[in-house]
Amino acid sequence: MTRRLAAALVAATAAVLTMAACGSSDDSTSDGTITLKLVGADYGTGPADTTQKYWQQIADEFHKQNPSITVEVTTINWTDYDTKVKTQLQNKDYPDVLQGVFYPQYATNGLVAPLSEILSKPDIGTSTFKEAFSVDGVQYAAPFVTSARAMYYNKKAFAEAGIAKPPTTWAELETAAKALKAKGYIGYALPLGPEEAQAESTLWMLGNGGGWKNGDSYAINSPQNVETFTFLKNLVNSGLTQPNPATYDRTANAAADFAAGKVGMEFNGPFLTATIASAGKLAETDYATAPVPGRTGPVDQTLGVADAIQAFKTDDADKAAAIKKFLDFALTDEHQLAFAKQYALLPGTQSALDSLKGDPVLGTFAELLPQTVQFPSDEKWTAAVLPAVKKNIGLAVTDDPARVLGDLQAKATAGR
Repeated sequence: MTRRLAAALVAATAAVLTMAACGSSDDSTSDGTITLKLVGADYGTGPADTTQKYWQQIADEFHKQNPSITVEVTTINWTDYDTKVKTQLQNKDYPDVLQGVFYPQYATNGLVAPLSEILSKPDIGTSTFKEAFSVDGVQYAAPFVTSARAMYYNKKAFAEAGIAKPPTTWAELETAAKALKAKGYIGYALPLGPEEAQAESTLWMLGNGGGWKNGDSYAINSPQNVETFTFLKNLVNSGLTQPNPATYDRTANAAADFAAGKVGMEFNGPFLTATIASAGKLAETDYATAPVPGRTGPVDQTLGVADAIQAFKTDDADKAAAIKKFLDFALTDEHQLAFAKQYALLPGTQSALDSLKGDPVLGTFAELLPQTVQFPSDEKWTAAVLPAVKKNIGLAVTDDPARVLGDLQAKATAGR
């Protein structure tokens, strides 16, 4: 993967940071016991299904087999994840294992260990995301959980509105949304709130031949992207979406509204099926998935997303061995499939993913995953562009799309 040279300040401090990471929290004791600190993302919706329980069970099972090793678990909800984890890392309070986001700058600075040093089988993960988790050709994180995106549509609402089949183009989507609105539904749910605005934006950009980059250069305000958000602004102004895209999130709003039977169409991942089942308003026969519509036809490649698992370096050989043993244990097919099925997601390891190809719920997304497009994976994306996108891109469908996208482009190219 091509990387820009780190800024002078980063280069100057990298060695110091590396020394601070190595042995900065020696959790080995004189009696030979070792404590590992795991920080992960919480995929649950509350205390009942918090991911803290999943990881604690893994930690307890591991401890029974390895009494000298204890794993302390902390999980952070996705809304606060980026801020809290970045603050923790900036304070040099490094976990031993970090699950969630892969920040390439920490690999560049020599803080994260190469995958070859922390897994017995470093190629265990699906190869779809190998480049996204690599820096200068070296892979530093494994996919822990993955997903792809499709369009969900409410079959009952379609029948009521007289829509014979799911739309394949933007024009057909607009026509369908008008018919759905006339029957009292949200025609299309447009979640451009801070939770995951980048995913919704990517899917619409792909439908018009656009994207975040053109080759290695950012092209957020390309003519294709401006045209895309102008079309979305027209949907919003016509009342074919909910009225507040910039504050409308995927999970709390779009998914919940679809599960409640209020939405005709939305783009989402396999995890929406769990929300639907939990709500109990729609039966499995009441909804279906279809390819994401594009301006002139369905998108050729949809969005693929992976959350990472990685380990920070240590100069304690016993602790390094304990980290490797724990990660080998945590990434077995048994544990990967348990997590995937609990949260209606796809596993990160190839063998577990292959076992789902015939699954009635997850199989469609498992088939899509190898041909997906991913988010940018450079340091500028995670450090500056992504936070700005989450905060501001929703304004592009209520303000001037060219200005909003231009401001994001300026953020992406600053300091080059």
